Amino acid sequence: MIDQINTNPINQFIQLIRTAELTQQREVKIPIQQARLLNLTLLEVMNKLNQDYESLFNKLQHAAEPASITVAMDGGGFEE
Repeated sequence: MIDQINTNPINQFIQLIRTAELTQQREVKIPIQQARLLNLTLLEVMNKLNQDYESLFNKLQHAAEPASITVAMDGGGFEE
């Protein structure tokens, strides 16, 4: 099973920003421990995204050759 990323620090930061906006605060401060957890979570998310892109890129590179399409033109004609 795929390891799940704990996104709680991101959700907490989003909630902190929402509260700051609603109360019209001019700045937001977070404790260093919360900042570290947010940093680690963002690094995990970015790493996972990078792995997913690499996996997709490799799958596309190793995909079967696309089928060739042949177009024949005979000039046609008018029939009555």
